[in-house]
Amino acid sequence: MGASLFTEIAQLEAEGRPFVLCTVTAAHGSTPQKPGSRLVVLGDGSLRGTIGGGAIEKQVIDAALALLSDATQDTRTLETHLTHDLGMCCGGKMTVFLEKHGAPATLFVFGAGHVAKELAALAQHVGFQVTVVDERAEWLNAERFPHAVRRLEQPDVVAKSLSEGEHTYCCVTTHDHPLDQACIEALVKKKLAYLGVIGSQRKALRFRQRMEAAGFSAEEVAGFESPMGVEIDALTPAEIAVSIVARLISVRRAPSPFGRRSG
Repeated sequence: MGASLFTEIAQLEAEGRPFVLCTVTAAHGSTPQKPGSRLVVLGDGSLRGTIGGGAIEKQVIDAALALLSDATQDTRTLETHLTHDLGMCCGGKMTVFLEKHGAPATLFVFGAGHVAKELAALAQHVGFQVTVVDERAEWLNAERFPHAVRRLEQPDVVAKSLSEGEHTYCCVTTHDHPLDQACIEALVKKKLAYLGVIGSQRKALRFRQRMEAAGFSAEEVAGFESPMGVEIDALTPAEIAVSIVARLISVRRAPSPFGRRSG
């Protein structure tokens, strides 16, 4: 694989664009490409690199697109006799390994308090790309959040401008209940993998009652979880973070996107 294809793959990963990397792992007889040849297939059908063109490449592209849409599989191996299976004149055999590279799960934590600190660290450790949003510089700093993207902005403003996405998770943990409510009211209108707000069932009930009075739809009123996390009788910020991250993992591993369930 040439340096330019490596560069393009790195760029796709940086942009969070899903793709399938198709690698020729074995070739016998006359084949259009030899082991090590690679092709990248994106969800829109666009390509990077080649494994030789023709019927074999079309077969691989079709398999790659099917793999991208299959939430239960991340890899697949194709073994093809070019003449018997595809009618190509080459007469050889090729084995191609397909590996799906999905968009990374991104967690936005609104608020930089004690729970947020533990939540950001643990979520990053299990593979989430974490962004923490808070307007308080004394709370949102490199010492407390060394591995997260830090956005020193008003949380509700960021919530309103946030792009929706099936790999975007949002946890609202600000220092102020009205600010929590403002963030939730902005975020329930977006399609997200997960949306939750920290707090008690009583707090959640009050939020939902205010939203109903403000004219939010029933779907929007039910569109966030609160309390967040799985039930483990958590008390400390670190324990609460474990509970929340366990819930995020369960959503990430669910077979379908947009797996958010109401609380």
